[in-house]
Amino acid sequence: MPIHPEAVGLRGEPKRRSWNSKDALLYAIGVGAGCDELAFTTENTQDTPQRVLPTMAVVLGGGGVPFDKIGSFNPALMLHGAQKIELFDEIPAEGEIESSGEVGAIWDKGSGASVDLISDSVNLATGKPLFRNTMTAFFRGEGGFGGERGPASDFKLPDREADHVVRYQTRIDQALTYRLSGDRNPLHSDPAFAKMGGFERPILHGLCTYGFTGRALLHTMCDSDPARFKSMEGRFSKPVMPGDELAILMWDEGDRVLFQTKNQDDVVVFDQGIFTRD
Repeated sequence: MPIHPEAVGLRGEPKRRSWNSKDALLYAIGVGAGCDELAFTTENTQDTPQRVLPTMAVVLGGGGVPFDKIGSFNPALMLHGAQKIELFDEIPAEGEIESSGEVGAIWDKGSGASVDLISDSVNLATGKPLFRNTMTAFFRGEGGFGGERGPASDFKLPDREADHVVRYQTRIDQALTYRLSGDRNPLHSDPAFAKMGGFERPILHGLCTYGFTGRALLHTMCDSDPARFKSMEGRFSKPVMPGDELAILMWDEGDRVLFQTKNQDDVVVFDQGIFTRD
């Protein structure tokens, strides 16, 4: 059995990661921020201190996860199923973290195995928790081992029009910028590799779509203040192509915000979104 259900609870070796002002600026541009978001895209604008987009947690964190302990699998058949971030403090423009990870859960979905990987990151300058990443990976063809299916989602959107809709246009070269923040998977840059994966051309990183969506939530629901951004989660449902338009639909439920991201053809590309704020 390639995937080991008994790996739940196992921990990996802590990993350190540092970043600087330029890394934060590059990430912001990579997820579409521009001239009307100078707090995130410049470091020397008058009366505008540099701040960091909260979704940068996905490229800084995630370390220390024991991928090597969950069993053997074909990486080409692994999908990024879902992503959640929880912010405990505002991410500084430069710093260093230490991340510790564990296998949170392994579920048998029949057609594949669903694995929750949790990584907690501590700001080494303060000694305090900075953020947590929870990634759900889906391993196609690795199910059927007799494990539990896991809890069913009770997510349901309100029966009304969205309270807010924000539209962003991605660039045709968006993935080429985003990949410089760390994810160099050729699926997002090499036409030949993308065709082997069944795509006509390279697709946009799912976490780039996540970043676009997070920007809309930050500016609309938090008045552009990263200190108010507390958590964001959801499931990747369809690939996005560079050059697509993204529409982020938000339903304000008071204690939380429910959201979806759709493309220009009204296809949901990021689903079951839940956001919380101060």
